[in-house]
Amino acid sequence: MSHIVLIIIFLVAAVVGYFIINNVPTLLHTPLMSGMNALSGITVLGALAVCAVELRKFSSILSVIIGVLAIILAMINVAGGFGVTAKMLKMFKKEDD
Repeated sequence: MSHIVLIIIFLVAAVVGYFIINNVPTLLHTPLMSGMNALSGITVLGALAVCAVELRKFSSILSVIIGVLAIILAMINVAGGFGVTAKMLKMFKKEDD
């Protein structure tokens, strides 16, 4: 029963997040993405913790695979966010800097 509740919470959060992001003006997307890097860092830490626990008790190889996949995807998101932020900040620098 608890798995069904978690799936429902995930689906509701995904739908709410989708509608919130769709209502954000285009000019604010890049600054918001820059701020989301902190949340992706938290995702990486959470995935590392889950992988460590699962590797220690080694109850399910599927959990470890999903955890490693979560780490990889979150790190891609963090690196991409920092890249876009760097490009955005470079646009606002003066030519003589």
